[in-house]
Amino acid sequence: MRRLRLAILISGRGSNMESLLHAARDPAYPAEPVLVLSNRPDAKGLLTAEAAGIPVAAIDHKTYGKDREAFEYHVDATLRGAGVEIIALAGFMRVLTPWFVSRWEGRMINIHPSLLPKHKGLDTHQRALDAGDTEAGCSVHWVSAGVDEGEIISQASVPILPGDTADTLAARVLPEEHKLYPKALALACAQIAEKL
Repeated sequence: MRRLRLAILISGRGSNMESLLHAARDPAYPAEPVLVLSNRPDAKGLLTAEAAGIPVAAIDHKTYGKDREAFEYHVDATLRGAGVEIIALAGFMRVLTPWFVSRWEGRMINIHPSLLPKHKGLDTHQRALDAGDTEAGCSVHWVSAGVDEGEIISQASVPILPGDTADTLAARVLPEEHKLYPKALALACAQIAEKL
């Protein structure tokens, strides 16, 4: 099977990006990272990607002010210039406009630190605790116009323990994210490959 050309979009340290890069070292893995792109030039994950030999791009959203589409036009052109076929959002802290989502619909996935459809958006671990949930976890889903509303590809869960804080819960969910994302990306690649 041909490997799909993968772009990983990050805003910070890129720990989920690292798990994808690690999985993609296997030549049999269905995605080949061809670009890591960040909206923050100081994102530590860019250094990690460069060290792994992956081309990087930094497009600072702040230089576009409130014009989100102008920022996304630049991102879209960069992705297309790299021949990207699938996008994995890995801690990319920007809400994407309907224009960008429609351009990449069915070819863009995201990892979210909750068991969707519960706790969309931010502060997921604290919200799980506040709600009295007995478990928390992470979800990988197709990106749609609604925030964290796309079809779920795969999930992993951990129990919420007595005395958990948002930080201790996050620390237990993160290793599950690192295991889940490469598997879910492989499933997404298989779905895309069926349509090619």
